[in-house]
Amino acid sequence: MASKRHRPEEAVAKLRQVDFLVAQGQSVAEAIRAIGVTEVTYYRWRREFGGLKSDAVKRMKELEAENARLRKPVADLTLDKQILAEAAPGKLLSPARRRACVEHVMETMGVSERRACAALGQHRSTQRKVPRGGEDEERLTADIVELAREYGRYGYRKIAALLRNAGWLVNAKRVERIWCREELKVPRRQPKRARLWLADGSCVRLRPERPNHVWSDDFVADRTHDGRKFRLLNVIDEFSHECPAIRVGRKLGADDVIDVLSDLFILRGVPDHIRSDNGPEFVAKSVQGWIAAVGAKTAYIAPGSPWENGYVESFNARLRDELLNGEIFYSLREAEAVIESWRRHYNSVRPHASLKFRPPAPEVVLPAFAAWPAALRQQATGATHPVAPRPTLH
Repeated sequence: MASKRHRPEEAVAKLRQVDFLVAQGQSVAEAIRAIGVTEVTYYRWRREFGGLKSDAVKRMKELEAENARLRKPVADLTLDKQILAEAAPGKLLSPARRRACVEHVMETMGVSERRACAALGQHRSTQRKVPRGGEDEERLTADIVELAREYGRYGYRKIAALLRNAGWLVNAKRVERIWCREELKVPRRQPKRARLWLADGSCVRLRPERPNHVWSDDFVADRTHDGRKFRLLNVIDEFSHECPAIRVGRKLGADDVIDVLSDLFILRGVPDHIRSDNGPEFVAKSVQGWIAAVGAKTAYIAPGSPWENGYVESFNARLRDELLNGEIFYSLREAEAVIESWRRHYNSVRPHASLKFRPPAPEVVLPAFAAWPAALRQQATGATHPVAPRPTLH
């Protein structure tokens, strides 16, 4: 016969019965035999419920149930905190990152998939669904990596524009996803500069309104491999962002400024204004007199305010960032050829964000598919989706 399991209320009642029997003159052993339990059970009840009444035992049971009910949320919150601390130090902004973190938490902490998904905010269907890219995912990734290798200072938006110009039907978001997945990055260094303001709140600047309205020119300095310095005279059409000319020479002065501008005036016409800083090559009387004689006007910026000549300064930064900082010129002739090739690429191929990712003067025919490396051509053999031809310098 199986032993009966007494409820706490019954145990308290039997303890009070033993007390009553002992008060009537019976021994403790006789009283214990009278309630039908062993001495071990009796003394265990004394240790657990001694001095309690039935209503106190009932209240104790309610408190234990309440503690058990409250203990679970606290334990859940503690576990959630441990899961979040184990998952990642920052925010999990993408389903892919949360998917990887869920797997990591399940492996390291031994929690279930349901528990980890609830703590990290990942839907279980998203966790279980294996992402599959399109059939052209591998070829598109190879094209993006190749373009990023060729143009290391281009971001994913310019890469997306090059791909679309070459025939890919792809938006910038997909290129950005692949860009982040392949851990491609373009470090940006943009120093803060103050601006010159008038009393009416407008910035001091002559704004271009049409092609040949405002041209800008400026000098940039660099060195060949032997340490000798050379200069570049850059000319920019501020409205179209096109670079009509870059003159390269060991020494460039006022006569070279007149020579470059005269050639451009013959080919493109005379602009209304020519903006420049107050360098001696630009403020020379010979330059001012010649510009006035051909019917143009000078627009000198305020001294020490290069931001007023922002178009050509931005061009100089792109030129130095994308070409001069990454090239070694062994001779002046080599520098002239490479810089002229980059200028033509800048005008006809390079996407400009301010022009909706179009070049200032695009060419009609883009480079052919054969320009890609042989490995990428073999990878794309037999595919129905167009493969981006590799833009090359002209």
